[in-house]
Amino acid sequence: MLFAFLCTDKPGHLNVRMETRPAHLEHLNKLNAEGTLKMAGPFLDDEGKPNGSLVIVEAADMEAARTIAEADPYYLAGLFEKVEVKPYNWVFNKPAE
Repeated sequence: MLFAFLCTDKPGHLNVRMETRPAHLEHLNKLNAEGTLKMAGPFLDDEGKPNGSLVIVEAADMEAARTIAEADPYYLAGLFEKVEVKPYNWVFNKPAE
């Protein structure tokens, strides 16, 4: 089942995001190599600077999805003000399997 992580950065924490980015990318690359990661990228503010994240993963259930979300270096560094984990149904423009 697919799950979407809707992550909102804490205000004034762009420095935490940038300092933690290499570890975050390593984490996402690992998930991608395992076939868990389906897509990911940052939300942008009016100035084009990242202020949150959208990550979509495949996981067995909500508990497994939350475990994945909470293992992200951004989460562990305290970057996020809020993380919502929601079941997701990819309907349009889904890549061919």
